Amino acid sequence: MFVRWIALVFSALLFTGCTFVSTCDDGGGGIRLFGKDRIDQKIESGVKAYEEGNYVTASLDFESVLSTPSASSAQKVRAYKYMAFISCISSKEKSCRDNFRNIFEINPDFNLSAAEVGHPTWGPIFQSEKIKANK
Repeated sequence: MFVRWIALVFSALLFTGCTFVSTCDDGGGGIRLFGKDRIDQKIESGVKAYEEGNYVTASLDFESVLSTPSASSAQKVRAYKYMAFISCISSKEKSCRDNFRNIFEINPDFNLSAAEVGHPTWGPIFQSEKIKANK
């Protein structure tokens, strides 16, 4: 009887998409049956805002990721990358450099794509910080 009840509850969770169980999508390491966690959703929201030129909203989304203790290293690196881009575009070179440094503290082997590294605004700053990080 107990096994059937467990199977029924599990099936209900699958069909409802964790609607009634808050740990399924809490971004804090709870049970995840499918879908993206809230941290990934924040990153995607930030990237979309960035691509639309809404840098304030994008920054808030990325800062939210960075202030979440359960964010993974990869999630933090992605948030720092876009924060660096936003800082560079906004002529905040120190902040841009700081964000790239934060990336290298997490992942010393991090690289931008060929298109990103060739960007005239942040490409040279990225290259400079990468050289410093690899010394």
